[in-house]
Amino acid sequence: MKKEPGLLYRVVLIFGDVVAIILSFSFAYYYRVHIDPRPYFFDSSLLEFALSALTLVPIWILILASLGLYSRRVLGRRILTGWRLLIGSIIAMMAIISYDFFFSAFPGHNSLFPVKIIAVYAAIFCYLALIIERFIIGLGRIFFLRHNMGALRTVVVGNSDNTRQLLAGVTPDTGFKLVGVVTKEKYIPEGNKTRVYENIELAIKRLKPDAIIYTGATDIERMNKLAIDSHALFYYSPREDSIITLSRDVDFLAATPIIRIKTTPLSGGAIVYKRFVDIVLSLIGTIIALPIMIIIFIIQKIIDPRAPAIYKDTRLTKFNCEFQLFKFRSIKPEYSGLTPEEAFEKMGRPELSEKYRKQGDYLKNDPRYTKFGRFLRRSSLDELPQLFNVLKGDISLVGPRALQPAELKNYGDRGIILSVKSGVTGLAQVSGRRNISFNERRAFDVYYVQNWTPAMDIQIIFRTIASVLGHEGAK
Repeated sequence: MKKEPGLLYRVVLIFGDVVAIILSFSFAYYYRVHIDPRPYFFDSSLLEFALSALTLVPIWILILASLGLYSRRVLGRRILTGWRLLIGSIIAMMAIISYDFFFSAFPGHNSLFPVKIIAVYAAIFCYLALIIERFIIGLGRIFFLRHNMGALRTVVVGNSDNTRQLLAGVTPDTGFKLVGVVTKEKYIPEGNKTRVYENIELAIKRLKPDAIIYTGATDIERMNKLAIDSHALFYYSPREDSIITLSRDVDFLAATPIIRIKTTPLSGGAIVYKRFVDIVLSLIGTIIALPIMIIIFIIQKIIDPRAPAIYKDTRLTKFNCEFQLFKFRSIKPEYSGLTPEEAFEKMGRPELSEKYRKQGDYLKNDPRYTKFGRFLRRSSLDELPQLFNVLKGDISLVGPRALQPAELKNYGDRGIILSVKSGVTGLAQVSGRRNISFNERRAFDVYYVQNWTPAMDIQIIFRTIASVLGHEGAK
């Protein structure tokens, strides 16, 4: 899952569509004013008209999206794309004229289309511009794919006719680049130079693929787990007699049916949406919390001028990537940077390690913390610097708990948990804070990853605010 197939392409398409729509509106205005010989009666300038039209672009984009024009299944079919663009342009024109008519009835709101023929011209020009723009972007995408930029490095595993078809027909133009295969010799087409591996584990270790396509009939669950643990996309190629029952979920690659089995719904456009929300909310939160952070920083320096006020800890986030987590220091300087076991050993109380882990990584009156540090943890104010981690893109506002590398071995579902960005807060934190067990917290994290929705994130954010205001922070 290091690459989301077609995500960048779809983002570029949206940007290209926005530009094409704005230029089409501007040209429609220019055509009516300077080329159409019939008289007109309005005094809006081209710049004013273009800026006004800009506010209507989201309507057009939403209509195109609702018609599936950013879906992978539609993008690869030119005739279907052209037909839906035509329908979308007509619907968008009607929607914008209705919008303009409704709001122009309010005092102080001038009509965007005092001459309605401009809207008709805009629809025609938009359709043509979108066709041309998408054709150009499509050519650019093929160019980059053929030069090994953006294609998913793919391993095919299995022994079936589908294996042979994939090896014979998949090219970088499809967005997949075959780098290895695990199969018997009889399923390898003559002349195929894809490197053959003895087993999937060896192929993953050597190639670190972006995607795994499995063409076998059994052992699907094990293959999916291997893909999850290696952070690769997993596709299953079903037998032909299974296609009818799975027809709604089947895609085709080189005329071969494949089904993507997702670890999490947080993929594709959802990733863009979540990142946008993270940036907006963390920026607002940083502005609001900055005075508080400055005060805490000053107090930390007054209490202990030599010790750092900000504590940096190496944690893990999406795809097992390490990053430096920022928090206000709440631990005594001599134990800073040590694992709980190392800290308890250093203070001569190793027996506390077992008690700490049994109680869900919690000790009442933990001797590692300063008095001011306990206040920061109870109020959750020690977490405020993590807003900078969110702005940097290290983590998200909502997600599984950011793990320490030393903790990773304790989590059997680490592949699932690390398939999304870690979070400042999460489902586990608002479902009992320190009152739930270690295993329960892991179960909540896995549930979040596999059942993510925008509504769930919003709910967790509000529940986190309520917990902090109710003094339910870490004790």
